[in-house]
Amino acid sequence: MPSVEPTQSGAYETHAFLLRAAELLHRHGTPSFRLEGVMGKVAHSLNVPSVFLYTPTAFVVALGSGANEKTYLRRVDSGSVDISKVLAFDATLEDLQAGAITISEATRRLETTANAPATFGLPVSLFAAAVACAGIAVIFGGNIADTSVAALFGCLIASATTLYERSFTQRGWLEPVIGFTTAIAAVVIGQWLPVDDRLVTLAALILPIPGFTLTIALTELATGHLSSGSARLAGATVTLFTLVVGVAIAWRLTGVWVHPVQPAIAVLPWWCLWVAVVSTPLAFAVVFKAPLSQWPAILVVVVSRFVTVRLVGSLSGAEVGAFAGALVVGCGSNIYARLLNRPAMVPQTPGLMILVPGSIGYKSLTAMVENDTIRGVELAFSMSLIGVALVGGLLLANQIISPKRIL
Repeated sequence: MPSVEPTQSGAYETHAFLLRAAELLHRHGTPSFRLEGVMGKVAHSLNVPSVFLYTPTAFVVALGSGANEKTYLRRVDSGSVDISKVLAFDATLEDLQAGAITISEATRRLETTANAPATFGLPVSLFAAAVACAGIAVIFGGNIADTSVAALFGCLIASATTLYERSFTQRGWLEPVIGFTTAIAAVVIGQWLPVDDRLVTLAALILPIPGFTLTIALTELATGHLSSGSARLAGATVTLFTLVVGVAIAWRLTGVWVHPVQPAIAVLPWWCLWVAVVSTPLAFAVVFKAPLSQWPAILVVVVSRFVTVRLVGSLSGAEVGAFAGALVVGCGSNIYARLLNRPAMVPQTPGLMILVPGSIGYKSLTAMVENDTIRGVELAFSMSLIGVALVGGLLLANQIISPKRIL
């Protein structure tokens, strides 16, 4: 049966709804390869011929056909991932496609969700950032002093980022500032505490380091979304460089007059690693605003990934381990999506955070800053391989177990 476009009187409401839904999904962290698919599906269910094209900072939408076709351009900066709101948007779009609600009701629900308060308050979010940085320090082999200082720095960086987002419109200067202050503070604290300032700096900067963005960019490129993937990759690379520039300046300055003491060897008990493996993804779940009801699924996927990466990585190398870990995350997320009829990105986003190659890129650049060019090049090559391995694992997972849902 051929599709029938909405009448002239209803076209405006339909177009306005589609544009608003696209804007909200974009603003709350939905990558373009998912966004274009889900919005095309929604438009098709409303009998509206459509073409959606996204970049990280804007989108172009063509709705209708022939003489009735209209093209819209919107400037929308990508916001932070908000899993709770994406879940609510997804439920609204699903009800609309099923005919359970009208476009007017769907629009009202979208606006209610968009204006709803954050899932977690600021104190909880800052505590989660501290736990995430502490967990990363433990996973990287830090001692109790490293873990404590990384947690403190992580909380302070999250506070500064929140203040920056609320108070300033000019972008680009926060990353070098926090890179500089974190590195110089870690070196200075190392004069009185047995901390590894390099490890503490890396762990504390784990949230600003754009590793997840790099992975999404490579996925977009691999799936043919060249404009959004190229733009996202360029933005993530610049962010990483500006962070490292701040760190490098701090190390150059302190290298002249500060001679950090070597940290004492204080090995944490074996169970601390497993505490970190459990607590870190839950902290990332808070950072990404995942509701409590989704935490068990996130935990199962992440723990399975950790065991897989450790086992396969020890046998076959980091790159193969990353591929296997991404495959487990992808399959686990798709099983979750099929069983619970929820977006696969819910467990997938926190599940990928520790796998992402951003920390290796950071190590590569800092090695070059310290004139260890060979190690820097080796790490850069390893980062590239791990990034490709992650994307390959996720794409293969979609072929083995279809996610059923586009989001």
